[in-house]
Formats: sequence, C-alpha cells, structure tokens
Amino acid sequence: MAEIIQKDGTWIFDGDVLRLTPGRDKNVSLLRRTLGELTVPLGALAGISLEQGKKAGRLRLRLREGADPLLQATGGRLGESDDPYRLVVEPDRYGVAEYLADEVRHALLLEQVPSGPVDHYLLPGPAVPLSASAGDGSASFDGERIRLEWNWKTEEAKASGGVRALPVATVTAVDWQPAVGLENGYLRFVVRGAPTTTPPKYDPHSVVLWGFKKDPLMALVAAAVQARMPHPAAVAGTAGTAGTAGTAGTAGTAGTAAADAPPADEPAALAPPPAAAEHDHDALLRRLRELGELHRTGVLTDEEFAAAKQAVLKRM
Repeated sequence: MAEIIQKDGTWIFDGDVLRLTPGRDKNVSLLRRTLGELTVPLGALAGISLEQGKKAGRLRLRLREGADPLLQATGGRLGESDDPYRLVVEPDRYGVAEYLADEVRHALLLEQVPSGPVDHYLLPGPAVPLSASAGDGSASFDGERIRLEWNWKTEEAKASGGVRALPVATVTAVDWQPAVGLENGYLRFVVRGAPTTTPPKYDPHSVVLWGFKKDPLMALVAAAVQARMPHPAAVAGTAGTAGTAGTAGTAGTAGTAAADAPPADEPAALAPPPAAAEHDHDALLRRLRELGELHRTGVLTDEEFAAAKQAVLKRM
C-alpha cells in the first residue's frame, strides 16, 4: 500500500483502487470538500504524474475518457483548485509522492489497463440528493427529478414561470459553463422539445452563474444528472449525440451565439447587450455599479466584491 498525507488531502493506493480524501485546510475548495472522498478503481486510470516546483508540486491523475461523469459534465472547465484529481504536494514529500506514482504505474502495467475511452461510467458521480444555490437560482436533484427554483435576482420573464421540475428522462444534455471575466456562466439542462437558443438569463431550464464562491457546486449537480443519463458511448454516432457533454457544449455555444437577441415573446429592452459591448468603457462602468448594488444588498461578501471589482478595473 502507498499513502501520502498532505494539507491538501490524502491519497491511498492499495493496488486495486486509489482513495482520494480532500484535506481540511482552509485552501481546499468548497467543491472538493462537498464532493468528499472519491474511490477511483484502477481500471478508470489512464496515468499519473508528479510535477515538481520550488514551493510546491502537484500529483495529477489522468482518467480514461468517459470514466467519470464529473469530468464529462464539466468538459475540462473546472478550475485548478476544484480539480479532485490533483493533490498539492510539499517539496519535502516529493519522494513519497513519486513512490505512490510509481506504484500506480506498475499496477497499470501489470494489469495491462488500457488508456483508451470506456463505454460506461466507472465512477458513480456525486451522491444524491444534492442541492446547490448560486447566481439567479438553485438546483436540486434526487436521482430522478431536477428541481429549479428562482430568487429575487432572477429576470421576471424567467421567474414568472415558477419552479421547474424536470424528470431526468426528458433531459438530453447537461451544459455547465463557469463564469469567465465579464461573461457570466450557467448550468443549462437541454430538455427534449424545448428551444436551445434562449439565453440562460431567460431560459427556465438554466441557472445563471456570476463567478462567485458557490458557483462550482452547480458542477456537482450537473455531474449527478450526467451519471444517470445514457453514457456518451451509447449514443455515439446517432444524430446530434445529444447525451454527451461535448454535444452539450455545442448546444451551449449555440445558446451563447443567440444571446444578443431576446426570446421572441420578450421586449427588446430586456435583451442582453451585444458581447462586443461588454468590453467598452461604459459597459465596465455599468458592471461596477451592478457589483456595488449587489454588495450593498448583501448578495456579495466584502471579499467577493473586492475580487470582482479588481477584475473589472483591470479591464479598464
């Protein structure tokens, strides 16, 4: 058995599975703490590496494509600190980290584990029931039904429809996009028969994310739903391959491209501003005013407001 214990977490390999337990250090992300311990079977691994630095290093796992619903749902867009398959290693523990990495490599070689894609999930995804609140609403999932609820910050056009309850059987794709710079993120559920070009701000099947601390928890909801949908390999080659996270990203791109126009039944005044306008000086000033209002009303903490304000000022 090989084991490494760090502030960032503990990894234990017994020859068959690798157990990843997040640490209790304040720097461990909310997503990793909420996700909890992961048990990764040897057959789900494609490789392991140790990156050494002067101040700290990183142990990284590489999973086989299609093995984990969390990676499938997030499509490589998880932030560095939220990656559950990364462990920060202190320099004086590089020897121990390399020993664990060697043990995993030897086991992969001995068992002749292929590194290619798999046709079914080898990890179960986040445990349910699961609930997360961020941005303009909350999403919960009990294993069979998704429930979307809105808060006072939701656009009236979306909130007027009330709570949405979506049977997972009606969902054809999950699209999770983190907020980047001035661009909001979102969690979107693509529902059979529903339009996919409605901007998330108005889409009753989407929660808008503004780039704050709890946003990554929506990725756990996305992963839990993804785990209970047909595996991408099962629908590969069919029209649209709607069940895959890759196709979900395509649908999300289409939705983003249409974000310049409001839904047909909405006034033009409610339309989001053109993407290009987000970068001009007036748009940045408006963003600062919006952040100030969110801070005054208690939506943003002092730390979140300071970080968001600094990001905007760097663009001016």
